[in-house]
Amino acid sequence: MMNIDESKHKAQDFINQMTAGDYASASREFSRELLQALPEAKLKETWQGLIGQFGDFQEISKVQAVERDAYSILTVTSQFQNASLDFRLTFDQNGQIAGLTYQPATSDSPYTPPAYVHRDVFQDIEVTIGEGEWALPGSLSLPVVIGNFPGVILVHGSGPQDRDETIGPNKPFRDLAWGLASQGIAVLRYEKRTKVHASQITPELRASLTVQEEVIDDALAAVRFLRDAEGGDPEGVYVLGHSLGATLAPRIGEQDPSIAGLIVMAGMARPLEDTILDQYTYLASLSPSPTEAQKAELEQLKEKVARVKDPDLSDQVSPKDLPLDIPPAYWLALRDYQPAEVAKSLPMRIFVLQAGRDYQVTTEGDFSLWQKALSGKRNATLKLYPNLFHLFIPCEGPASPQEYLVPGHVSEEVIQDIANWIKKE
Repeated sequence: MMNIDESKHKAQDFINQMTAGDYASASREFSRELLQALPEAKLKETWQGLIGQFGDFQEISKVQAVERDAYSILTVTSQFQNASLDFRLTFDQNGQIAGLTYQPATSDSPYTPPAYVHRDVFQDIEVTIGEGEWALPGSLSLPVVIGNFPGVILVHGSGPQDRDETIGPNKPFRDLAWGLASQGIAVLRYEKRTKVHASQITPELRASLTVQEEVIDDALAAVRFLRDAEGGDPEGVYVLGHSLGATLAPRIGEQDPSIAGLIVMAGMARPLEDTILDQYTYLASLSPSPTEAQKAELEQLKEKVARVKDPDLSDQVSPKDLPLDIPPAYWLALRDYQPAEVAKSLPMRIFVLQAGRDYQVTTEGDFSLWQKALSGKRNATLKLYPNLFHLFIPCEGPASPQEYLVPGHVSEEVIQDIANWIKKE
């Protein structure tokens, strides 16, 4: 196994090879499984797409390393012309790159709470959700008042998210947790399984991973934890999902009908593959003159979406032939799932919130389906927030990935509406 200094050098060399256009050398560092999922041509396509989206690469600003079991996990913060990105490289015991992801860089600036947070009326307690190999560290924001208080579980969007759902300089889940706790509501948030246990998700496990293991099992464990929390109301536990977590909230409610209510923030109502295609199509439209590579990538994505919809899709199909290289088991587990229709059949209260400037989960494509399905449900509430984007943070200008890089906080109106809705019961 490499030492930390060696892994840091290899991680920097990888980024330098990418910037030099030496994709052949970069991909030679991949494990067999990663090379199958991300061959040289796809690696080149991905890097060129980043440049098209964020501008030219400028420099590596920071390299951080941690060791987990037999793996070294390197985070290489890289500055592009219009954004800073964190590349996360997982090196296996043979010194090969077994995992590669990227996301907006986490800000070094300390978190400054918004004005609606009152730190003197609640405390944050470190907790553990679940047990055994998949146990998750978390935080319980607990009001200091005595008596039974309602509680909320926060369920993340897609990707390996932390408990704050940190994206660039923003921490929407901490805003929600501390904002609601300031209103006398306990809030439980936790690290996502795919983040804290990334090294345990072997290629074999990844091939069989579905939303049940990625999201739902841990959300249900969190519900059980909060029901048993001292001072809480066992019958007043709510689930708040954002993005993918919101999309799966009805499935969580199906598996635990005793949940008091579901809060759906930017929940997809369409199939995931359609949403991904629409997102990539929208992003391509932001470029006044898309490159041939971008056009080709979009056409390939359309073919992959068609494979997901193929009635003959089986677990023998290669992930590289499917959107985002996600294995077929994941897509098959979502087949025929209609979140809004499932929500309509559930007994608990439902609050659906939609950001009007969201290009990922849209008013026309998704919110309209929630409205249609829930129009006759007496205990359903729906609200559109015209000037917020996907994180429910105010932003100006055309909707684009750049808004994720602008520091902000979840709208106070959203915090107040959720608190009022919970207390209305």
